[in-house]
Amino acid sequence: MIQAILRYIRGYVKIRIQGYSPERFLNLCRYHQILIWGLMPRANAYEMYLTLDGFRKLRPIIRKTHTKVVLLERYGLPFFIRKHRKRKAFLTGAVICIGLLFFYSSYIWDIHFEGNDKWTDQTLLEFLDTKEVSPGMPKSKVDCSQIVKDIRAQYDDIVWVSASMDGSRLRIQIKENEDTFREEGAEGEQKAPSKETPQKPDGAEGQPVNGSETLPPTDLVASQDGVITSIITRSGVPKVHVGDAVKKGDLLVSGRVEVLNDAAEVIGYQYQQSDADIFADTQMAYEDQIPLTYQKKTYDPYEQRRLWYIRLGPFRVSAGTLSHDFPKWEKYTEEHQIRLGENFYLPVDYGMICIKSYQTKEKKYPKQKIQEILTKNFEHFSKEMEEKGIQICENSVKIHVYENSAIASGTLYLNQKITETADTEILTIERNEQDESNGSDG
Repeated sequence: MIQAILRYIRGYVKIRIQGYSPERFLNLCRYHQILIWGLMPRANAYEMYLTLDGFRKLRPIIRKTHTKVVLLERYGLPFFIRKHRKRKAFLTGAVICIGLLFFYSSYIWDIHFEGNDKWTDQTLLEFLDTKEVSPGMPKSKVDCSQIVKDIRAQYDDIVWVSASMDGSRLRIQIKENEDTFREEGAEGEQKAPSKETPQKPDGAEGQPVNGSETLPPTDLVASQDGVITSIITRSGVPKVHVGDAVKKGDLLVSGRVEVLNDAAEVIGYQYQQSDADIFADTQMAYEDQIPLTYQKKTYDPYEQRRLWYIRLGPFRVSAGTLSHDFPKWEKYTEEHQIRLGENFYLPVDYGMICIKSYQTKEKKYPKQKIQEILTKNFEHFSKEMEEKGIQICENSVKIHVYENSAIASGTLYLNQKITETADTEILTIERNEQDESNGSDG
């Protein structure tokens, strides 16, 4: 590509040689280091391309080999300028255009993000704008290493960042920590490490000691009915076992720990925040209803309005105005940024605004389409349940078609986490102290 551009700038020609010994002509060109390319045999002749400098060196070789050279075509910038040398306005515009291209190539006109799922492009662009990094800034002021540091410092869940300049595009590649998505999905269920409250005499447990702050003790209770399938307790006292059937509100893990003496008597309590993963088999009713009819849109290809425009920065120039009197219509906008090559973006956008007129007519879904829609809805619902950590073990969902609607309904058999927090009841132990008198020896 670069070699072709250089040849165009310097100029080159296409020639045909014929005569007694064209092979000797080619050998002499090689001996004198005259560059030839695109050599093609023709009837009793050869056609080829060579540079202007090489063409000027051919005269002694032509005399020596008694060959005839015919100039077929001229290519390149020198011939283009010579051809249009009298069109001063055109040449001036071409020079200005080339100058503008070089000028615009020294700026960043597009910022492209890759690998970001949690943080949207708009959010990242707004953050970079606070760091004075935005489209339209000179390349000389772009510090890729500083951009990487700023993004890493602002977003803790981004574990890797790369910034590079490709043409007039700033390319930022991001790798996010996938664990943060699961943590956010279970937000509110993750508890801080348990802290035991120091025991005080006379059963006054669970109170701050020496003014230190403690977290309030909590229990874990069942958020719904189910049968326990697994339990992993990190803090607290479990009150259920695998296989137990529980009701909503039943105590699963207690945050109150009994303190016993040597006689196995309760002399006090220690309080902490309960922390456990408890899963159970549960059931839920599922129902999804759709109407049997829908409004089908019919577009009229002759009742459309289009408006083309060009955007240069904040300014937009359009060809005319867009007006209509359609009773029902939809509006579409399509916009593209001009670029040269793959990564050389210019601050110029072109686009089209289209308004389409349509009519609606009531149509009835065929039976197969109804089943397809309800099945896709159920698959989407199942996917959302899996993203929340809820496993669908079995289902009895069936589709029923009635006069005006179709319903998919049934029971889902799930396995899910069923814990929710509740305040721990604070108990106080009352002690009966007996006075003992000292007797004298008789």
